[in-house]
Amino acid sequence: MPAKIIDGKSIAQQVRDSVAVQARELAERGVTPHLAVVIAGDDQASQVYVRSQARACAAVGIRSTVLQLSADITEEELLDEIEQLNTDNRVHGILIQRPLPPQINPERAIEAVSPRKDVDASHPQNVGRIMIGSYDFLPCTPASVMELLRRENVEICGRDCVVIGRSNIVGKPVGMLLMHENGTVTLCHSRTRNLPEVTRRADILVSAVGEAGFVTADMVKPGAVVIDVGMNRNAEGKLCGDVDFGPVSEIASLITPVPGGVGPMTITMLLENTIKAAKLAVKNTQECG
Repeated sequence: MPAKIIDGKSIAQQVRDSVAVQARELAERGVTPHLAVVIAGDDQASQVYVRSQARACAAVGIRSTVLQLSADITEEELLDEIEQLNTDNRVHGILIQRPLPPQINPERAIEAVSPRKDVDASHPQNVGRIMIGSYDFLPCTPASVMELLRRENVEICGRDCVVIGRSNIVGKPVGMLLMHENGTVTLCHSRTRNLPEVTRRADILVSAVGEAGFVTADMVKPGAVVIDVGMNRNAEGKLCGDVDFGPVSEIASLITPVPGGVGPMTITMLLENTIKAAKLAVKNTQECG
């Protein structure tokens, strides 16, 4: 029997509906959730993504401000701009859009963001809190993976989970989150030996490689849940994931498509993090008041 396709668009809409309700509740208390996006330069992919963020924010009642900076801005000037956002009580979430111009050290920029406003969970303090399982925010793509599994009632506890890819943005945090749910996690990478043997053990297989068609049917255990985080273009220029979707969908029990799987969830989880940041700010104000 072909796999059930996980409808990321539908699940994303359910989450956005909940975010909109929470935004209205905050507005009734005089608080407008506010996301500030810092972008330097004119990278076209970043510009498209930022416009999508702005539309998503508007649809759920979150204020969105885009701080467009020149490509030749100095690092110190950028850090000053970030500090102004840190101290602005009207701003609840800050996102540093990457890539940054070459003269900017991205680590310094990320570390300059207040951890309480770091809605992409990239600050080392927030990364460390994810490690110990005591966090306010999760990186948007890993959070998307976990939300899809939760919404589909996928049992993680005690199951073999294999993550292909060890990036700081996706692979490592996904592995840690699966471990927090008591999955038995194997994190694979370019030096992993006998990769197909490892992936065939997976009850839950997450691919974050960035290579079209990398995961083939012979790498997948019958009945596995397959989450495709990849966003690639094939030889014909068509958007596709890491997974050879057709053949693998004949073997898996659940599978995410590309497009329409993890992708729609990513901005959605950014919206949810912004709501969390606004609620944390309200709570902190009440405690300090």
